[in-house]
Amino acid sequence: MPASHDRARLILAFDFGLRRIGVASGDTISASAAPLTAVRHYDHGPDWPAIDQLLRDYSPQQLVVGSPYNVDGSPGKMSAPADRFAAELAARYRLPVARVDERWSSAEAGATLRQQRQSGQRRRRVQREDIDSLAAAIILERWLAGEHEGNEG
Repeated sequence: MPASHDRARLILAFDFGLRRIGVASGDTISASAAPLTAVRHYDHGPDWPAIDQLLRDYSPQQLVVGSPYNVDGSPGKMSAPADRFAAELAARYRLPVARVDERWSSAEAGATLRQQRQSGQRRRRVQREDIDSLAAAIILERWLAGEHEGNEG
């Protein structure tokens, strides 16, 4: 269990990007995650009304945001914008925001979806939004497995 709470907690996870933000949900009982959607990120910032609606619909007790690192472990070029997004989530919703290393989550998501399509498991074409939301689910699964950066909020 990623936290010492005995009761179930619902979690929303975010794969931050400058065009889209992948979103996934999961809980501490099943310790599994599922892709939900991708929210637009405009030049002026995230689609906060869409994120507001997700938080109203799911009422999570925890939020998780991927931390973009380079292969060598140094902060990636998206680190500062992702940090600002995580801080804004914490301020807006007054919920704990954990951070998880997101390296290779989008590549893993893309490979998984392409394999599902090739095997016939998935019928429709793989869209970028599908990759983003599955990457958020991968980030959440990492958090549920205990791979977090210790800043539980």
